[in-house]
Amino acid sequence: MGIPTKYAGSSYQTGSKYTLSRLIFLPLYLLILTAVSQRGFAQTEVTAWGNLRGIRVDGQLMKFETSLRVVGNNWSDILQTAKESQNPKYSRNGNKRTINTRLGTLDITEAVTDEGNGTATIDVQYSPTVDISIAGAYLCITLPGSDYTGGTAQLFEPESSSKTSVTLSPRMANGNNEYVRVRAKGIRFVSPNRQLNVTFNEQTGVLVKDDRSQGNHDIEVYLSVIRGNTVKGQTVSKTFTLKASGKIDRRPVILTLDTSEPGRTFDGIGGNFRLQNPKLDPEVINYNLNHLRVAWARVELPWRFWQPEEDVDPIEAAKNGNLNPRVKAAMEMAQRLDKMGIPVILSAWFPPQWAVLGELHNRPVNGVWGNQLDPDKMDKIYKSITEYIQYLKEEYGVEIKMFSFNESDLGINVRQTAKEHDQLIKGLGAYLESHGLKTKLLLGDTSDANPFDFIKPAMNDPEARPYMGAVSFHSWRGWADTTLQKWANAAKKLNLPLIVGEGSIDAAAWRYPQIFLEPMYAREEINLYVRILAICQPESILQWQLTSDYSDMAGGGIWENDSEPLHPTQRFWNLKQLGSTPEGLHFMPVSSDRDDITCAAIGDNAEGIYTIHMVNNGTTRKVTVTGLPDSVHELRMFVTDSKKDMKEGPSVKVSDGKATFELESESFTSLMNPK
Repeated sequence: MGIPTKYAGSSYQTGSKYTLSRLIFLPLYLLILTAVSQRGFAQTEVTAWGNLRGIRVDGQLMKFETSLRVVGNNWSDILQTAKESQNPKYSRNGNKRTINTRLGTLDITEAVTDEGNGTATIDVQYSPTVDISIAGAYLCITLPGSDYTGGTAQLFEPESSSKTSVTLSPRMANGNNEYVRVRAKGIRFVSPNRQLNVTFNEQTGVLVKDDRSQGNHDIEVYLSVIRGNTVKGQTVSKTFTLKASGKIDRRPVILTLDTSEPGRTFDGIGGNFRLQNPKLDPEVINYNLNHLRVAWARVELPWRFWQPEEDVDPIEAAKNGNLNPRVKAAMEMAQRLDKMGIPVILSAWFPPQWAVLGELHNRPVNGVWGNQLDPDKMDKIYKSITEYIQYLKEEYGVEIKMFSFNESDLGINVRQTAKEHDQLIKGLGAYLESHGLKTKLLLGDTSDANPFDFIKPAMNDPEARPYMGAVSFHSWRGWADTTLQKWANAAKKLNLPLIVGEGSIDAAAWRYPQIFLEPMYAREEINLYVRILAICQPESILQWQLTSDYSDMAGGGIWENDSEPLHPTQRFWNLKQLGSTPEGLHFMPVSSDRDDITCAAIGDNAEGIYTIHMVNNGTTRKVTVTGLPDSVHELRMFVTDSKKDMKEGPSVKVSDGKATFELESESFTSLMNPK
């Protein structure tokens, strides 16, 4: 359960942590800094937890996945590196990335170096912290069955009695699903479309087996680093060199646009403005608000500071000059956004002790996060929240659009059942209405897209419907098309807008913030956003955050980088490009005939304005867009990637409803014809 790591910074308690026509040209030195920072091309895709996802050749990803594994004596107990399963540290120095982590009682240092020409070196070091009895510790490579089944595994310098080649077909595996168990100096995997050579710095145990756990016949390769038992203080290391090659898919791409079915309206990108770092937040917020078109905003209700004691009147205390500084700062943030014409969502994280059952805690207890609201005090809870919203309206002029408890399905930090969530919407919604407030409730605002069942009771409760303002989930996980489609269907059924209350892709990334500078992270984040646009048709995606936390900026002290002035990263330019979509356009169906091109289209038939966003996850290739209206004669192209900051490319001519152009590899590209 990794989502809570987004809030796990202990310094939170101290308050120290944690339109196209309006494009603003930045000072030249900032552009140069952006270009020369850690945004260089990295052909090896390395996650922050140390798993390789493959090696790119001319932009084409030669897919495989590595992991580090510790295997128990009976081979049934296997620990392995995975997303949000450990607490890794990640750093980059030129072409070398280093990951420090732990599996059980084994400390691990892994260094991955890009060598060029599709080659990477992996140095693995295991250091036991206690004496251990295990079958072994390994570097494991998982080869996709779709690419390698039917190919061959060819051994380099195997033991004399071993085969030098074996066919990778399930019928060729033995009763234990094994193809090879031998010691060798290397192994080559060859199929019609892919080849992967793996060599070792010394003879190494090699186990190749058929993985049938998911019914996909992926191929698992265990390369031994530690054999059997080892003792505390012993350090064992090994070096592996991987070279990937294969066919590059350069086939032309067809995008088919259908302007006859305009859907929901896209307001633009939004942002979270939960204040956590008084020193760094102001400059980052200023930069983002000055350089991005922010369509929606979400701020915090610091509830435990607003009414820390049950029988203290918070409004009277505020009027007597006792407004907590955290509350004052949050209210001023809401006021600033409101004055800019940005609608504001209010969310509560930490509740006061008096409002919950049991002792208030900020960490999981027996695996359970958060506290349940005291059901006997719901009227006082409604009153406390309503008075905050009233005070914000009367003293700061802010009409809050919607309210939520942040990720209450999980307990960050109020925990609710689905039924309690339904009751809250009805109870608090009616209370707000009775006090003359227009504030509605968010349905969901869940920790990710997976807990869809959390909204079902309220979704199917006609008494709750009048008090809902929008359907909301957070995008940390739950990215399957079918899962995202459920949320789209819910919003359509209820005739409500859908808002992604927190947008990004890795809730634990605060532990290893250098990952924010990696082109892979930036591309995966914008790729998810474009997929969400196409499937969910959200009114807005609210970036987590437009402050110094999970920032789209770098330097200026962010992530302890004081050597550079504050400057935008690739993630900032992705947001700016997406946010430059003209306001008020409608989603329109668009499809690609290639799986590695993600696309979404937004337009207005009456105005003749259209925007197409594309993420190319593969190599450079020619693209033809069909279905454009006859009124469109030319499109402007903007590209963001590891080397381009929303750079305008050559104009794209449109003839007979078709536009043909070159789509650059690993890029986020947008075509627009704003008036």
